[in-house]
Amino acid sequence: MARRTSGPLDDRHPLPGSGSFVGRLYDPAVGGPCIVARRGDDLVDITRYGPTVSALLERPDVVDIVRDASGRRWALDRVVEGSLARDPHVPHLLAPIDLQVIKAAGVTFVRSLLERVIEEAARGEPGQAEHIRASVLGTAAGGLADIVPGSPQARRLRDELTAQGLWSAYLEVGIGPDPEIFTKAPVLSAVGHGAAVGVLSRSRWNNPEPEVVLVATSAGRAVGVTLGNDVNLRDFEGRSALLLGVAKDNNASCAIGPFVRLFDDGFTFEDARRLEVRLQVHGDDGFTLDDSSSLSEMSRDPADLLRATYGPHHRYPDGFVLFTGTMFAPTVDRGAAGEGFTHHRGDRVTISCPDIGVLTNTVTTSEEARAWDFGIGRLMGNLAHRGLLLGSQDLPDPVDSVGVSGS
Repeated sequence: MARRTSGPLDDRHPLPGSGSFVGRLYDPAVGGPCIVARRGDDLVDITRYGPTVSALLERPDVVDIVRDASGRRWALDRVVEGSLARDPHVPHLLAPIDLQVIKAAGVTFVRSLLERVIEEAARGEPGQAEHIRASVLGTAAGGLADIVPGSPQARRLRDELTAQGLWSAYLEVGIGPDPEIFTKAPVLSAVGHGAAVGVLSRSRWNNPEPEVVLVATSAGRAVGVTLGNDVNLRDFEGRSALLLGVAKDNNASCAIGPFVRLFDDGFTFEDARRLEVRLQVHGDDGFTLDDSSSLSEMSRDPADLLRATYGPHHRYPDGFVLFTGTMFAPTVDRGAAGEGFTHHRGDRVTISCPDIGVLTNTVTTSEEARAWDFGIGRLMGNLAHRGLLLGSQDLPDPVDSVGVSGS
């Protein structure tokens, strides 16, 4: 594989040519994860500066470490090659987070709001969706386009739609005062670039949810972004909003990567507000899907989502990541007319952003995906065996804050 530091992004060249990037790889030689910084065509081991990504991101000098620290090196292209081959016996990329809690915001785009209402009205039956989409929600789309959640106009529209029999739990969180914030997946369960993602074998209506993921410290401060796939089962969530846990949290149902791009003097939180995200799906059956969206179209500002997640009401001592919501809800028919989109085994899902990179995963069932067997206990045991655990007196104290900073 040819090595390079710039050029078009794809699954084999998943990082932009510039930026401060931190990630994780599994090193068979030590039987556990190493924290790495991208340095040109190489990955540099910076694990000694913080045994976990969570701890490293608490450091005020994290950008300097990522840019300048020395350590063992791996060729980036070889690690990517091992990741795409899904070979557990060679160095390969992991999700670029570890002890952070994995949170997610739902219904932050008008298009996804409408699709959540549709799937609920269809009771999880894909064959009913097109009829409902055309005959019931046509007028609602225009009314929702410019609504500010929680505003008097939003309350009036919600009352009007309720009077028409269109009340939905999704309308409440989509245009009401409080966003939907939920825990997407357990700590350390996310998979990385090249890994398989899973959907329950009994799901008949499901889809990828490409999202920008904010990465925050224990003080609630966003320090970077990455990409994520919040895999969703539309039939389960459509049957009942109370099945959200079943729809969202299954083996390999959360993908994050390829790396975290840190905010620095060349890339800021304000830049993140304008990121463009592209979704591509390529199926073994010849099916293709290609779409894009911009965070500028979100109905809620990312900083507001951070405040709803973190504050005096909720703290995260090891930090957290926050899926910011998706605009994508594929509706194109893949099979029978009116059945819409659903995944097939073997689908190759690529989520990309020119400023962050490329996250590629292949779809399988959650039952057949690689079992999650590396949890917190095993991580701590491995770090201790390697002599990497520090006493609490050696770690920097996080800056306490009752607010949330987006910068």
